[in-house]
Amino acid sequence: MIFSAACIALILASLSAVLFVKNLELYVPPRQGVADDSGPAISILIPARNESTNIASAIESVLANKSANFEVIVADDHSEDGTAAIVRSFAGRDARVRLISTPPLPAGWNGKQHACYYLAKAATHPLLCFIDADIRLSNDALAKLANLISESGSALISGIPLQKTETWLEKLEIPLIHFVLLGYLPIHRMRSTTDPAYAAGCGQLLVMEKEAYEFSGGHAAIRYTMHDGIKLPILFRKAGFKTDLFDATQMATVRMYSGARQVWDGLSKNATEGMATPKLLPIFTTLLFGGHVLPFVVLPLAVAHHNVGAAIVTSVAIGFSYIPRLLGVTRFQQSMASAFLHPLGIMVLLGIQWAALGNKLLGKSSSWRGRSYSQPTSIVPSEKIGKTDPGDIRDFNPKSEIPNSRARRANSWLDSARGQE
Repeated sequence: MIFSAACIALILASLSAVLFVKNLELYVPPRQGVADDSGPAISILIPARNESTNIASAIESVLANKSANFEVIVADDHSEDGTAAIVRSFAGRDARVRLISTPPLPAGWNGKQHACYYLAKAATHPLLCFIDADIRLSNDALAKLANLISESGSALISGIPLQKTETWLEKLEIPLIHFVLLGYLPIHRMRSTTDPAYAAGCGQLLVMEKEAYEFSGGHAAIRYTMHDGIKLPILFRKAGFKTDLFDATQMATVRMYSGARQVWDGLSKNATEGMATPKLLPIFTTLLFGGHVLPFVVLPLAVAHHNVGAAIVTSVAIGFSYIPRLLGVTRFQQSMASAFLHPLGIMVLLGIQWAALGNKLLGKSSSWRGRSYSQPTSIVPSEKIGKTDPGDIRDFNPKSEIPNSRARRANSWLDSARGQE
């Protein structure tokens, strides 16, 4: 029994380690952009609600970009602090900065998606870049992004910024974003298909072609969601477009959450739109617990029962379990303490996911930034916005031909850069 458990742990730990290593070769940063503003013009779109402590630094980081043609639009989502006044001061000094105010939030809309919907309507450039107010871009980020998507076979690209962590739960949980993404998503397969099952993205940094955004339905079609980082790539793929991922570690930084309460609440609000579904969570629990907690349970049992074979197999499983985390320490500048406490981090992550699923099944609402939201999330046809009863939600599935845009080119930017098929 102990030896069988050790073998299971080894298989599950090695699967995620091997895929993580393979994905690191594919998950790469954008190449250097052109050194002028001749690339595609890009609209930087920032939804902001009570972001007075963040918004100035976010705008300053965008304006520091010199090698790109861009505009910055901030949507003030009924802030109760000085967010709007700060943006107005920037707009008064720089014509590239604009402030818009969102109308009152309609029933059935998520606040961020509502703000992003109006941001996209206000954008004047062919590329849209949605960033959170706590994102800080490098001074060459926009040129790189414009260069990347102009060469890409994808209509939407997304990257995970460098994640700044300070408190203990931040350090324990936030690095698992990279671990789960690269340990369980086959990026090669993702790039070879438009199957929505392979959709992935990070809502902190999303870049897309405006034409494809409008064709697919945009934020209006995902008005219920708390998690546009997943739902927008799904939406684009349903419309027939490819989506892709890139390493944004060197071009953007963010502190996602401040403190344990925000970590728990923040990860919980997105959970049921990602891993924490009745179908997926049992699978992920088996994969994560079996590969990254079970080895640490079996090893002392094997030693106590003098089962040398099980002890050796389990020790190898533990080695495989740590491989992705140690690679993440160097590649993504993650905490070594977090890597060392990997099994604890997995247990907490699973606890958050199961608690979120339980709350959903009990009909409890989610809260974020002073607003409460009901749990159902669906993709909605944009033409039904304002007309569709909340109980009558269908998948958006356009019938017309995909626009003749850069998004239809067959070769991905990575394959083109490396001369591969």
